[in-house]
Amino acid sequence: MAHHDGDHDHDHDDLHDRGLQFDLSTLTGLLRRRRVLGLFAGAGAAATLAACGDPATSGNAATATTGSLTEIPQETAGPYPGDGSNGPNALTRSGVVRSDITTSFGSASGVAKGVPLTVNLTIMDASTGSAYPGAAVYLWHCDRDGQYSMYSQAVASENYLRGVQAANGNGLVTFKSIFPAAYSGRWPHIHFEVYPTLAGATSAGNKITTSQLALPAAVCTTVYASDGYSKSVRNLAQTTLTSDMVFRDGWTRQLATVTGGVSEGYVANLTVPV
Repeated sequence: MAHHDGDHDHDHDDLHDRGLQFDLSTLTGLLRRRRVLGLFAGAGAAATLAACGDPATSGNAATATTGSLTEIPQETAGPYPGDGSNGPNALTRSGVVRSDITTSFGSASGVAKGVPLTVNLTIMDASTGSAYPGAAVYLWHCDRDGQYSMYSQAVASENYLRGVQAANGNGLVTFKSIFPAAYSGRWPHIHFEVYPTLAGATSAGNKITTSQLALPAAVCTTVYASDGYSKSVRNLAQTTLTSDMVFRDGWTRQLATVTGGVSEGYVANLTVPV
C-alpha cells in the first residue's frame, strides 16, 4: 500500500513493532557486539589501542587476539524496505540486480534526479577479517525530495534507488545513485541488507545483516546548498547524529568516508563486516 509523503511518512522509522524476526536479529547483533567488547576488555587497553588505532577514523576495529572484525551494527530496515517484509518486494522483480539504481526498472521508467553519488561497500567476514566474495547487497534510500519509491504516494509506481549487487573477489559492491535528502526526524542515510548469496537475495528472511550508512555533515551541508535540495537544509539543521533515532547509540562504524564535489559527484566508501 502506498503511503502519503511528507514529514510524517517517516515517523515509524524506528526499532519498535518490527516483528519477531527483527527483534531476534537485533538481539543477536547486540550479543555479538558485547562478546567482541569482552574480548577487547580481556586483551587490555594498551593492546586494544595498538591493534585498533583511533576508532573515530578506523571505521572497523580488529580484535587484538583473533584478527576478527567487529560486526556492523544491526539497524531497522524502516517502514519502506521493499524486501517483502512490509508490503512490496523489489527483490523478486526482474532487473533489480544492477549497479546503476538512478532509474526505475521493469515497467516503470522514472529517473531520480540529484547530485551523483557512487556508493562502495566492502563486505567482510567478521569472524576471519577476510573479504566476503559472493555476498549480495540490497541497497535503497530516499530520493532528493525525501520520498521512497514503491511507497510514497508521488513515486509509488517507481522503483528507482533500489538495487542488488553481488560482491566481487575483494568483497566490493558498487552502486551508482544520487545523494539522498534529509527528511524530518532522520539524519541523511542509506539502507542496506546483506545476503549470503545472490540466489538467496529474494526474501528478507534470508538476510544476515540489516544496517544503515550515515553521510558526513560537511558533505551534506554542501550538497543541500545545491539546486533541488532546499527542504533538506531545514531538516538537516533540526537533526544531529547524536539525536538521530538510529545513530545516536554510535555511528563510528557506519559513517562513510566521502570524497568529491557537487559538479563531478561524490563517492562514499564503507567497510561492512558481517
